[in-house]
Amino acid sequence: QLQLVESGGGLVQPGGSLRLSCAASGFTVDYYVIGWFRQAPGKEREGVSCISSSGGSTNYADSVKGRFTISRDNAKNTVYLHMNSLKPEDTAVYYCAARKGYVCYDIPGEYDYWGQGTQVTVSS
Repeated sequence: QLQLVESGGGLVQPGGSLRLSCAASGFTVDYYVIGWFRQAPGKEREGVSCISSSGGSTNYADSVKGRFTISRDNAKNTVYLHMNSLKPEDTAVYYCAARKGYVCYDIPGEYDYWGQGTQVTVSS
């Protein structure tokens, strides 16, 4: 059974850092594009970052460029989202998602498999 499980969320002060993990089971991430999305209360789900199946291409939303870094460890079948200089507006539930193929998309509808999400709260 194909499954994605996010972890690493929590409460952090503004300016702090977190590392989110997206662990895959039931399939090999090598052949999948992995995206990170987030959804704040009352807002639509938005793309944050994605990494191609080869790992050679990454995309970032303008709001997180220079602060977030996506990476993958195929040996651990896991994708990470390193988040630095966190701001209160980064508060949201963060989801990882997978789509078979090679091209990154920031459109939720392009992804076939989703994790359950992990809450990130940035507050003093």
